[in-house]
Amino acid sequence: MLKIVHKRYKEHFPEILRKASEHMDLVFGLELKEVQPNSHSYNLVCKSDDTGDGSLSSAWRFPIKGILMPLLGVIFLHGNRASEEEVWQFLNILGIYDGKRHFMFGEPRKLITQYLVKEKYLEYRQVPSSDPPRFEFLWGPRAQAETTKMRVLEFLSKANDTVPSAFPSYYEEALRDEEERARAISPTKAGTTSKASTCSKATSRLNSHPE
Repeated sequence: MLKIVHKRYKEHFPEILRKASEHMDLVFGLELKEVQPNSHSYNLVCKSDDTGDGSLSSAWRFPIKGILMPLLGVIFLHGNRASEEEVWQFLNILGIYDGKRHFMFGEPRKLITQYLVKEKYLEYRQVPSSDPPRFEFLWGPRAQAETTKMRVLEFLSKANDTVPSAFPSYYEEALRDEEERARAISPTKAGTTSKASTCSKATSRLNSHPE
């Protein structure tokens, strides 16, 4: 790596490497590991499953994570639905073009309109009453279940070296989403606790009246 870094920037190489490794971790879930201490030789490895039970979907691993999280971000930033034109404009900025095979993601249209739709991470549907037909992208049910608007906003913020609160309107929406999710979980927890308490009381009564 040092051979391809201009001599003007060699003294800043440690900082360049640190920032690059942070972004590879953030975007792709890749970790830069030194082969041996002070060897200046590194390997890129996929980070282990954060859930600890092997249940993490392949969509959140390298390389698909590198396109899924940005897509969810674009959809969120466009009012939770993004037109096909808006999505491709964004992907073009990343060097990903419709009809042109990408060295990492393969054929991008097939990936985002078929694979990620089939896996229920994205919804790809015709805009109602559009003539000629126009299409839009929304979060799919698995994306809604496996991540949150706040996590996506945190991802976008880190990618831009800032914090979620730097985007006030989106931050407020993400906070509301967190509150709604918490309220939805609370009745379920309450029901589970109540059921466990009832079972415990019934068991106690049985144990206090032996045959």
